[in-house]
Amino acid sequence: MAEIYKSPGVYRQEVFLKPPPVLQTGVPGFVGFAVPLPGGPAINQPVALNRKEEFSAQFSSLTGSYFADVVAGFFDNGGIRCYAVAANAATDPARGLVDAVAALAPLDDMDLVAVPDAATLQTPDKLPDTESILHVQSEVLKHCAEQGNRFAILDSWPGAGVDDVIDQCRQLTGDGQEPVNGALYYPWLIPAPPGGRMPPCGHVAGIYARSDVKTGIFKAPANEEILGVLDLEIQIDNNIQDKLNPERVNCLRAFPGRGIRVWGARTLGRSLADDDGSTIPEWLYVNVRRLFLTLRRWIDLQMGWATFEPNDFHLWVRIVRELTTFLTRLQRDGALQGTTPTEAFYVKCDAENNPPELRDLGQVMIEIGLAPLAPGEFIVVRVVRSAGGASQD
Repeated sequence: MAEIYKSPGVYRQEVFLKPPPVLQTGVPGFVGFAVPLPGGPAINQPVALNRKEEFSAQFSSLTGSYFADVVAGFFDNGGIRCYAVAANAATDPARGLVDAVAALAPLDDMDLVAVPDAATLQTPDKLPDTESILHVQSEVLKHCAEQGNRFAILDSWPGAGVDDVIDQCRQLTGDGQEPVNGALYYPWLIPAPPGGRMPPCGHVAGIYARSDVKTGIFKAPANEEILGVLDLEIQIDNNIQDKLNPERVNCLRAFPGRGIRVWGARTLGRSLADDDGSTIPEWLYVNVRRLFLTLRRWIDLQMGWATFEPNDFHLWVRIVRELTTFLTRLQRDGALQGTTPTEAFYVKCDAENNPPELRDLGQVMIEIGLAPLAPGEFIVVRVVRSAGGASQD
């Protein structure tokens, strides 16, 4: 209610401003099979978790499910917050997982998706049902593409060999859609204390979150140690990775004295033909793709004010100013190339890209160009044998 003042003059009021919303990254939505406890969430209802112990307070685990272990692996590796969705396993388990993934759509404070219990799908002969697993994973990639603000962390098939995971990757990328919002990890993990094996998506999601906090989303979530793991189901050496890396399969490897580490940061993006007939990767690196997804999330979160504003020069100037402020901060943090903002990005919103016919449709066109940093994937050390001694000109 407004104050009532009796005498003309200047009056002071104390105003407590709310802090601006924080754009948190490294927040996954995990989907699996579990029984919601009384008073807890319903089937297909996302619930936020801030500690791994909260999972058992909300759900009862099912035999054969990886759900609880994957959530624990996320928090053990630096995860801060996640969502968990219990899928319906009563009728068609694959359909249940897809429906549970769809329940994540309304959330705007998560940016990762993982479905560990896709690996529990089996044929009548109790073998991995690779066709159903591929269907669920393809639907996860489709979900991420449609939402446009999240990234899928996918597991290799249970017990997959090198040729199997290559086949899986090719089938995921060969259906005509754009599966650039996802990455595939291999092999499976043997947890500590040993108790079978488990898919790596939870531990990898924790590393995404850890890397985001430690450095930033622009840093590739790789060369990071996987914690709480005793061993890998299959040992990867350079010969095996030479086959898998070009196929866009991210390997997990054990290094003497350095532990078990994520040793790849490639998306499932296909290669595009260049003008000279060679191929160029489309969204090759995880961190580059996530940087652009995060920019979209920031725009959705921070620029809702622009809707229904008069579409004129004053609106364009304000849009450019706010985007430039955010992108300059990214450039100073080291997310972009160049030593100055001009070298790192540009924002264009003016009469040239907003002609009258576009404005009559109620549209504002903004063009943003970024020069992201690619990770140093191949560190080449040239050793020269010189008869006259070591020298550098």
